[in-house]
Amino acid sequence: MLTGLSWLALEAKYLEPARSFYEETLELACTAEREDELVFTAGETDLVVRRPEAVPRGGLHTHYAFSIPDDEYDDWWDRLSADYDLEEARFGPAKSLYLYDPDGNCVELGQQGVEGPGIDGIFEVVLEVEDLERAESFYAALGFETVDGGDERKRIRMNGPMALELWEPHLGIADARGGVHVDLGFESTEPTAELEAVSDRVRRVDRVDDEEVVVRDPDGHFLTFTT
Repeated sequence: MLTGLSWLALEAKYLEPARSFYEETLELACTAEREDELVFTAGETDLVVRRPEAVPRGGLHTHYAFSIPDDEYDDWWDRLSADYDLEEARFGPAKSLYLYDPDGNCVELGQQGVEGPGIDGIFEVVLEVEDLERAESFYAALGFETVDGGDERKRIRMNGPMALELWEPHLGIADARGGVHVDLGFESTEPTAELEAVSDRVRRVDRVDDEEVVVRDPDGHFLTFTT
């Protein structure tokens, strides 16, 4: 059983512009720094920004969403709109704003009723997939539940440790795209059980032990199940 999103890793050509954006603009704490990557904290999830010098590389042009408190939305909009050409969308009573990081990832800040202050988690990740039916079946085997489908079979939305959107190649809100070679880490009560659930569907198994399993999904995205 997947119990949480442990990390999302993004690819960055240069780390210093990424540091400036995530640490100064979005006010995330940088909690670890290595030669080829930075780690920021967003609630209980790590956002890893990584240079493309090894495998896994981290997601490229990934659309994902940060959770912010409802009552902070206007403050974020006023501050960010001074330097960014923001776009806005409404989902029922909740609003989200969209902007791009220095490497072209579409970053969403959405009202999620979290405590804050500031960014307090990642509530959505979008993956680009070649075949929606195949990808949906794979993630359903991991416990994700389909809650919505797009027009003309362009996307599927699933709920699990976070919202997962699977997109066939297209442009979404704010010209967002689904991420390629995305690296996701999931907390699990029993990592080997996750492997058993999808063993006939994975593209490759990279590592297996009692505390961590690393696989590649049918579209090549890296998934780590860890205690």
